[in-house]
Amino acid sequence: MLAGGIARLADFLLPPQCAACGARISAAGNLCGSCWGRLRFIEAPYCQRLGIPLAFDCGPGAVSPRAIAAPPVFSRARAAVLYDDVARQLVHGLKYRDRHDLTALMARMMVRAGSELLGEATLVAPVPLHRRRLWTRRFNQSALLAKEISRLSGVPLVPDLLSRIKATRQQVGLSAEQRRRNVAGAFRLDDDWRARISGQRVVLVDDVLTTGATVEGCARVLLRSGAGRVDVLLFALVAQPVENPI
Repeated sequence: MLAGGIARLADFLLPPQCAACGARISAAGNLCGSCWGRLRFIEAPYCQRLGIPLAFDCGPGAVSPRAIAAPPVFSRARAAVLYDDVARQLVHGLKYRDRHDLTALMARMMVRAGSELLGEATLVAPVPLHRRRLWTRRFNQSALLAKEISRLSGVPLVPDLLSRIKATRQQVGLSAEQRRRNVAGAFRLDDDWRARISGQRVVLVDDVLTTGATVEGCARVLLRSGAGRVDVLLFALVAQPVENPI
């Protein structure tokens, strides 16, 4: 009762606001109806490898020309939404404005989008931050999402499965090739897991996928160490031109 009273007083003094537009809403960590309607959820048909939307349904197993031309190291990627204005507000709110209350909302969307991946997974792990960036930001947004996804799905969480051993440049503004070079050799498998990774089906969790260079670097380390499968689960996917399936 005391906790409920404190929560109601806090809502009275600081009314909950939509995470995207700032409009007043009934509960914190949510969106108003207008912003919710503007989220671009990714639904079938989509590329079975990269999770990007396709122009039309060509049947089971359809993949995009991009996945044919440059097959990813990981098996599958799934994202909840396309990275547009509303999605950007959610990501930036969590990542840069300490809006940890958004974690539950974003994780629920991700669990829905990645239900197939999580149903086959043996563990969930976040994409790591380098210790310097973790020191300045104070938290890893991917780790927050992975923790909530693990709780919702029941898939065990290994928060320190990978470490980032190289302080890479910010990926924003880099080309695809520059991103790949930037993260080359940046990740390492935790020593305690070297003897236990064999055959594990890992779901890597990150907030946004642009070119995929970061998750490719993580997946490469896991697969070289013996992981049976690596899938990627994201909140948002940077919008690309609509592609026809092959």
